[in-house]
Amino acid sequence: MTAASATLSIHEPSTPAAGAVTGAPRALLRFEGLAALAMALLLFERLGGSWVLFSVLFLTPDLSMLGYLAGRHVGAFAYNGVHSYVGAAMLGAFGLFASAPLAVQLALIWAAHIGFDRALGFGLKYASGFGDTHLGRGGKPR
Repeated sequence: MTAASATLSIHEPSTPAAGAVTGAPRALLRFEGLAALAMALLLFERLGGSWVLFSVLFLTPDLSMLGYLAGRHVGAFAYNGVHSYVGAAMLGAFGLFASAPLAVQLALIWAAHIGFDRALGFGLKYASGFGDTHLGRGGKPR
């Protein structure tokens, strides 16, 4: 092994799915995504949310992929920031405490999108490449 290849293996996965969850834990994470999607849909319906608004905004979080135009590291950072439940939870909490139903509905749409992605096997990105996620390469198990 050369020094260059040793350095590469330290900083970036040497295989596309290095660091990805496999087996039963991967299946559990995907079922969690499905549960989050189902709960977000149920709550959205119960709150009387507009399904037109839902359908228009459902894929909006994927605009974060535009961060990849600035490079892999910026792209992964932008994508992961938007595809983590933290932002949706914070927006939802704000909406509840501020009595802002639109904020709650937007948070539920956001959480539904993340849950949908996870259920399909698309996870948080590694900077090594767009398809390298915590759930496997391009949403597929190794």
